[in-house]
Amino acid sequence: MARILVAEDEPTFRELLADILEGAGHDVVAVGDGEAALAALQRGGFELLLTDQRMPRLSGIELLRHLRELAAPPPTVVLTAHGTIPEAVEAVRLGAADYLTKPLASPRALLAVVDRWLAPEVREEPFVTAEPRVQRLLELVDRVAGRDVAVLITGESGTGKELVARRLHHFSSRAGGPFVAVNCAAFPESLAESELFGHERGAFTGADRLRRGRFEEASGGTLFLDEIGELAPQLQAKLLRVLEERLVRRLGGTTDLPVDLRLVTATNRDLEAEVECGAFRRDLFFRLAVVRVDLPPLRERPADVVVLTRHLLHLLAARHGGHDLSIGAEAEATLTRYAWPGNVRELRNVIERAVVVRGTGVIVPEDLGLPSGVTRPEAVPLDRDAREREAVLEALRRTGGNREEAARQLGVSVRTLYYRLRNLGIS
Repeated sequence: MARILVAEDEPTFRELLADILEGAGHDVVAVGDGEAALAALQRGGFELLLTDQRMPRLSGIELLRHLRELAAPPPTVVLTAHGTIPEAVEAVRLGAADYLTKPLASPRALLAVVDRWLAPEVREEPFVTAEPRVQRLLELVDRVAGRDVAVLITGESGTGKELVARRLHHFSSRAGGPFVAVNCAAFPESLAESELFGHERGAFTGADRLRRGRFEEASGGTLFLDEIGELAPQLQAKLLRVLEERLVRRLGGTTDLPVDLRLVTATNRDLEAEVECGAFRRDLFFRLAVVRVDLPPLRERPADVVVLTRHLLHLLAARHGGHDLSIGAEAEATLTRYAWPGNVRELRNVIERAVVVRGTGVIVPEDLGLPSGVTRPEAVPLDRDAREREAVLEALRRTGGNREEAARQLGVSVRTLYYRLRNLGIS
């Protein structure tokens, strides 16, 4: 179970929170104001913070601002008796993971939020950012979360697209329903229709029982289709029909079944280029991209390398029993110079390796195990065509001119790569 800090100025409510959390097996430290909370956080060792929004000496909002100065702040849930949307959005903008209104709906409501932010998939790879550009994207995500519109999340592999999808679900009116994540590249084309839409018993050889598809499973909640660009053309047509009619028919079935869900999709491909060359349906693209969130790669977010490193170091050191671990200045500089082709996912693996190798003390560059020669450019060209041209040329250089392998590294189809080469004047 987790060690949780509770900051609440009302003694009765503070004791209630502590009783509920301790009853669930958590180790709780409860304090009566923001200054006491900040002092406790500076000593470290907490996996979650619950703070009242309005407290003497230091408010919950002011406490959130101070948390930015800590090396590895825990996820924060803000408690407020004045739960207006503007106040909630301000708390989230300043870094809060979640908020709850007082009085609590039930002890179960509190524990559900606590469990959500202590879940391994949330704690190990949080969407931490210090970059204004990315903070503005998260503000957009929070604004549209409550609207039942389709959202398309784009970005390289490992940039945190699923974390954004989960955030959209969490702050939506469907948060109490299921969140179903599907990687469209993970199953063969022959099984994709059955996976998405389900099948009746006897629909095909081996279909010995009825199976509900992912659309049915997600009804009442959110369906997240990752790598949507991998969907075959015939399935694109069926997906479009489901979005238009809000009905699915299982493979081998004769009945249309209603589905009520919010669809969020993601891709590391350039879907607009795929549309232009005929690899992706234009009408489906516009259906999916009502709101678009473009996540920049980690190499364009140098400030995030530092804050993510400290956050991940805190979490992973606790997991592996690391003691008094810190990141040295040379190792931190090495991390910020590295180009991060694998983005946040690669950073997490590097920090985990360093935690295991070093064990205690100060992490040095040798603990990181990073390859030499993969460094971030000092300046990124602002012109989109120039940036795209350089990325294509670099992929071709790395692969010795092998266009199939270059397309794979760029995360696009071979047809899309040829289309880009033509447009960029590369022979």
